Amino acid sequence: MTHSACTLISQNGSGIITPPPRDDPHPSDAELLDAYSQAVISAAERVSPAVVNIEVRQRGRELPGIGGNGSGFLFTPDGFILTNSHVVHGAAEIAVTLTDGRRLQAEIVGDDPGTDLAVIRIGARDLVGTPLGDSQSLRVGQLVIAIGNPYGFQCTVTAGVVSALGRSLRARSGRLIDDIIQTDAALNPGNSGGPLVTSRGEVVGVNTAMILPAQGLCFAIAINTAKYVAGRLIRDGFIRRSTIGVAGQNVSLPKDLARLHHLPTTTGVLVVAVEESSPAERAGLREGDVITGYAEHPIAGIDDLHRLLTEEHVGLRSPLTILRRAERLALEIVPQESPPRGSS
Repeated sequence: MTHSACTLISQNGSGIITPPPRDDPHPSDAELLDAYSQAVISAAERVSPAVVNIEVRQRGRELPGIGGNGSGFLFTPDGFILTNSHVVHGAAEIAVTLTDGRRLQAEIVGDDPGTDLAVIRIGARDLVGTPLGDSQSLRVGQLVIAIGNPYGFQCTVTAGVVSALGRSLRARSGRLIDDIIQTDAALNPGNSGGPLVTSRGEVVGVNTAMILPAQGLCFAIAINTAKYVAGRLIRDGFIRRSTIGVAGQNVSLPKDLARLHHLPTTTGVLVVAVEESSPAERAGLREGDVITGYAEHPIAGIDDLHRLLTEEHVGLRSPLTILRRAERLALEIVPQESPPRGSS
């Protein structure tokens, strides 16, 4: 029987009369808006209890009330909170306010300025962590909801869409953070560290930055990155990375020189300084050399080198291709572990 031929009215057990199905298979604008609203409401209600307000007092600032604030969210029931490094980095004291009004002192478990992520912990009972999703499953145009505490207004909800995926954003440490989510869900100061969630209430990003005075250019660190970093921070308190001990800058190469040596790129890293007793010094690297390859990968700039200097390369002998004046040389280098808060 088709909908148009159905004239019966059903009655459920509660006594509520249910009208017959609509003849029009296309939902109205009002129904679509109601569905959109309900998706945002459901996600906000599911995640908001895990969102916290973070207030910090920086070292050297003894006056009460002098500091900053941001957001974070509980991702385990035993008090672990994920937030941005720039929210808590260098904090002498951290106070966390829960949605039920409890105000608790927190301690830093681990901090990674290189990805602008940090984990802090509070001691409290009856905590509920929010579910973490899969940022690899996101699609451009997908509905996302940002929850945070902009300007101290607790649990503010904004909604938008995923504007782009796979962006890169430079952290305050100078490192480039990859796999950044761009969204037009409005962020403001104080939103930093709050969750970016899907309509199912799963966290897919950690809100980190907006571009001023532009509107609708907001960014979040992918939750898959945050899962890895949070696990290492809980285990070690920092992220292990490797370093070769050079200061460098991006430089363009003469095209004829690049063609002469069959280089895949016309840029490289000019070595400005070599640290004493560093892997670079032991490998024979000199000021004025240009790094064009490392570990069988072309190096077009400092960011390429940073991406490769990971934990896995600590102590691993790898080839280093350089140009010294017009000569191409192949060196071998053994990166060492970078200081926890140092750059590579």
